[in-house]
Amino acid sequence: MFWDSSAITPLIAQEAESGLRREQYESCPRMIVWYGTRLEIESALARKKREDSFTLDELRQAQEVLQTLERGWDEVTPTLVLRERAIRLLHTHPLRAADAFQLAAALVVSREFPKGHSFLTGDKRLREAAEREGFQVDA
Repeated sequence: MFWDSSAITPLIAQEAESGLRREQYESCPRMIVWYGTRLEIESALARKKREDSFTLDELRQAQEVLQTLERGWDEVTPTLVLRERAIRLLHTHPLRAADAFQLAAALVVSREFPKGHSFLTGDKRLREAAEREGFQVDA
């Protein structure tokens, strides 16, 4: 199962999707993520702290959970093939650069045959693009 950072963040910080994401993680704890996922999640946590949605203690706890998850996930590293795939996706779908990298990483993992592969995301545009590329996209 490929996990976009927006699907992982509810595992770390209480959000509306937290219950669903915990169920998905428990049913399949092997996470495949893009190389930049840790950075994207740290960005979301830093934003929560800046906006006073998190105390310093809550931020530290969230970072500990993130580190635990990171030790167990498989990470797709950046390559020229991945970058070229992300560029194609930018011209095919209304995605931001980071989301194009997420989807490109999932395509590389699926060896360009996404049928039967799951893609988890909380982002509507990325969900739609992943569906159009052929992934099984869970809510």
